[in-house]
Amino acid sequence: MRIPLIAANWKMNTTVAEAVSLVKAIKPEIDQLAGVDRVLCPPFVSLSAVAELTRGTSIKLGAQNVYFESKGAYTGEISPIMLRDLCDFVIIGHSERRQYFSETDEIVNKKLKAAIAAGLTPIFCVGEALDVRESNKTEAYISAQVRNGLAGISANAGIVVAYEPIWAIGTGKAATGDQADTTCKLIRETIAGLWDAATADAVRILYGGSVTPDNITEFISRSDIDGGLVGGASLKANDFITIVNKAAHSHP
Repeated sequence: MRIPLIAANWKMNTTVAEAVSLVKAIKPEIDQLAGVDRVLCPPFVSLSAVAELTRGTSIKLGAQNVYFESKGAYTGEISPIMLRDLCDFVIIGHSERRQYFSETDEIVNKKLKAAIAAGLTPIFCVGEALDVRESNKTEAYISAQVRNGLAGISANAGIVVAYEPIWAIGTGKAATGDQADTTCKLIRETIAGLWDAATADAVRILYGGSVTPDNITEFISRSDIDGGLVGGASLKANDFITIVNKAAHSHP
């Protein structure tokens, strides 16, 4: 049975002080809540402060990005070995990284391998732009992203995949439950083809893209959606608490 997972991606928001205040606001409500895993992904500068606040709780910590080398002359980059003492998860291949920082499937694949080697659990993001969906190429596009991203990686049931349609991220226009579930099922089938059915059935697949307290149940109640990668709503304490609570009680 796949335990639902709700991951908060704060993106480039919150100062360290604001991150601390946000954690203090949500921690009492979501710590020890059964039936759902929770991951907070603050900016790099706040990882240490948030790690200290969540130490000894059931709340996990994740980074928003990672480089694929362990050390070296890569000014401004953060390596997997720098992260592994601070967090358990790392977001890799987010559409904003692909769009604004020219991350290719090859780069994403290198980052996935480096994160896994360092003992981090990747939240591997895939998703299509509006023109891809409107031209009925979603299936081929998403399948290729999954295959290319996981190329050369051994079967790993611990990896988390996040389906985030680019046309729904930050736009307020979420996919329907049926649209998201159909694509998440496709992702699971692609993983089964790469690895095996048992591993694919154990992999958690999240939906990300304008997730709110009002629509989380529509997604989490579907058979192939195991949680959410939450952006804007994760910056509002009450909204995030509500999303986590609904996820704990709505997953099949």
